[in-house]
Amino acid sequence: MRLFYDCEFIEDGRTIDLISIGMVAEDGRKLYAVNRDAPWKRIKKHEWLMANVVPNLPQPHGDWIRQMPRSWLIDFDNPAVKPHKAIRDEVKAFVKDTPTPELWAWYGAYDHVCYAQLFGRMIDLPAGFPMHTNDLKQEVERLGNPPLPTQASAEHNALADARWVRDSSAALAGKEEAQC
Repeated sequence: MRLFYDCEFIEDGRTIDLISIGMVAEDGRKLYAVNRDAPWKRIKKHEWLMANVVPNLPQPHGDWIRQMPRSWLIDFDNPAVKPHKAIRDEVKAFVKDTPTPELWAWYGAYDHVCYAQLFGRMIDLPAGFPMHTNDLKQEVERLGNPPLPTQASAEHNALADARWVRDSSAALAGKEEAQC
């Protein structure tokens, strides 16, 4: 069964640190988590992430926002915001509950590194877990770059992006059959 996913991350050419992950299964299950343990001080200094990713993370709201520490970029009380280990456990359960899991992402190389690093090294992935991610961008190119659906909600929100990968994959399914 296909699992469509996306990760938001910060990278510096040497390290890739998870900010958030969204996963959507073909059977309708979904998972969304924001890494409480992300390097928020580094993220705060990253202009692109601050403009494109942080606004799509759980944001503080209500009267208590005035009392919130100025260093907070997100609503740390939101249930989607979890420690790295809790995200690892949720992803593990999500993938484990999927018969013959097959990972799909858009430009998925760094997404796969974030996914694998939830468990440590690549060889630390649990038994039966995919050791590679299928790249939908490569599939689109193989099929001659057909048009894809427009993303219905915010880009750079991991769950919204995972849904778009699912929707794009479904749109390509008919085009692939036509090429056979």
